[in-house]
Amino acid sequence: MPFTLDRAFLLKLIAGHPDVGALMSLCEENFVLLRRLAPGLSACPVGQDVSQRPGAVDLHLEIEEQARYTTLVHLTHRFTASETLETYADPDARLRVYHDARQVEVLELRQSMLPLRTQYAHPALADKWRANLFLSKWLLFCLRQGHGFSQRPLNEGYSLERARPAACLAGASMETLAKTCNREAS
Repeated sequence: MPFTLDRAFLLKLIAGHPDVGALMSLCEENFVLLRRLAPGLSACPVGQDVSQRPGAVDLHLEIEEQARYTTLVHLTHRFTASETLETYADPDARLRVYHDARQVEVLELRQSMLPLRTQYAHPALADKWRANLFLSKWLLFCLRQGHGFSQRPLNEGYSLERARPAACLAGASMETLAKTCNREAS
């Protein structure tokens, strides 16, 4: 079943000036999107998994910590620089998932495509808004590409550092995402 997002809700969030209530709504929307991407997240043990789709960059999910009401998640794409063959993560996010409150909080976000702070630490409301808006767009992008993590146990022997790098996505898709997010975040 294709994923659809309540467009009116998203446009309302994008159009307004961020306030605490709107930020909380965006965190709730991110929870819904992340649950679609990884349905069994609250029951998964600590470990890693990779979602692979033809023609798309692999999406890496690592559950770093699992508690009764929260999950600490690391979500990233891995790219290989064509000149140096070095791998890098972009975007690269650490998220706290609050299962009881049904919200996702961006703890750390590093990415190079959009004019957000490259290092995300101790953010003000506007920075939190931009980071969560980026997360919303990124999760939606991943879902539209068909990424997803099953409810099977994660691979405990897998490590993001030892992962074989994925082939780069054709530039247009990430550029399109960046242009869309950039236009709507400003």
